[in-house]
Amino acid sequence: MARSLAHTIYKRIAALPSAGSSASGSFYQGILRFSTTVPSDPDTHEDFRPTSKIENSGVSLKEIVEQDVKENPVMIYMKGVPDLPRCGFSALAVRVLNEYNVPLSARNILEDPELKTAVKSFSHWPTFPQIFINGEFVGGSDIILNMHQTGELKEKLKEIAEKQK
Repeated sequence: MARSLAHTIYKRIAALPSAGSSASGSFYQGILRFSTTVPSDPDTHEDFRPTSKIENSGVSLKEIVEQDVKENPVMIYMKGVPDLPRCGFSALAVRVLNEYNVPLSARNILEDPELKTAVKSFSHWPTFPQIFINGEFVGGSDIILNMHQTGELKEKLKEIAEKQK
C-alpha cells in the first residue's frame, strides 16, 4: 500500500509542469531534491548584494576595532550577537559575562570576514570569541570561564559593575 501511494505521488509530481517555475525538483533514489537557483533572479543584481557598512564609511577596520575596544568597557567579538550566539564558545562567554551585570558591547564577526581578520590582527589571537575589558585583550571563553572560577574576573569587572549601580 505504501509503495503504491509513493508511486502515485511520484507520477503526479513528475506530471507537473516545470516551465517558468523558480524551483525544480527531481526524484533521485527515492529522495526529492530541490534547487532554487535562478540565474535571472533580481536579488542577484549588484544593488541587492550585501555590502559592508564599515567598508563604505571611510574608516579603516583597524580604526573601528581600536575605537570599539577603547570606548566600550566590555567588548566581545563573537559569532552571533549576545541575545543569539551562533556558537557554543560565544554563548559561554556571554553567559559568564552576564553574571556580572556589566554593559556588554559586541560585534558579530560572521557578518564581515574582513572585520574578523582585522580583529585577529589587532589581538594577535586566532580564535573567537575575543573579549576585551577596559581596553585590554583578555582572551576567549575558556580564559573568561577560568577567571570566573578563580574570582579574577569579578575583580577585573568590579569597577565597571559599580558604575552600573
